Amino acid sequence: MMCSLRSFFAKGKLASTAACAWRDPAGLAQMRATYATGQRQEDTTFYEFRTYTVKPAMMSDFMKLTSENIHMRTAHSELVGYWTLEFGGLNKVFHIWKYDSFAQRAAVRAKLAQDRDWLDKYLLKMLPMLDKQDNEVTYLVPWCKVQKPETEGVYELVSFQFKPGGPAVWGHAFRAAISTHVNTGYTKLIGVFNTEYGLLNQVHVLWWNENADNRAAGRHRAHEDARVVAAETESSSTL
Repeated sequence: MMCSLRSFFAKGKLASTAACAWRDPAGLAQMRATYATGQRQEDTTFYEFRTYTVKPAMMSDFMKLTSENIHMRTAHSELVGYWTLEFGGLNKVFHIWKYDSFAQRAAVRAKLAQDRDWLDKYLLKMLPMLDKQDNEVTYLVPWCKVQKPETEGVYELVSFQFKPGGPAVWGHAFRAAISTHVNTGYTKLIGVFNTEYGLLNQVHVLWWNENADNRAAGRHRAHEDARVVAAETESSSTL
């Protein structure tokens, strides 16, 4: 699955704050491989993906209400990014929240349930505007870290469904395929996220591009690059 995202908030205000920096494999902690998960992160940090489907007639009102009140939500936990879907889905918003642990998430939700301003000014008004809510819990793969992009742009979320077995099965080939795209220079990697709760064996890759036309031209050039083609061919065998 692939969808195009546009940052919800203008001029970087609560726009995406994520970017991915590659680590030298030699600098990684010693690999601890298991059949179920393979190489994995060493801490408890996770990222919650939330997707809201908004009633078409209410999209404008939803965006206005959220823009005016999101600060009450971000006072409780870190917002990585908040986007509207441009392609691959209509009348949807997608947001990523970072938590240090499940205990922190539970504490945040308990506080929000007691926050009358949040409930009265936003949540109780917002919920009737929605048709559907979805969420999943993901972990950032160990070979990248989250930072802040320098400029605005358009974002692309690409989801892959892998064969069972976790990174022990698909990790090496997939990392190589991602690396070849990064090395072409036409796009920037925001993050690679492995689903823990949600649809299992699914990996999401979030990219940043200057604009949609640059992305299209860059992908055209990349798919004429023998290194990209070879890496993607090898990785596709694990899908």
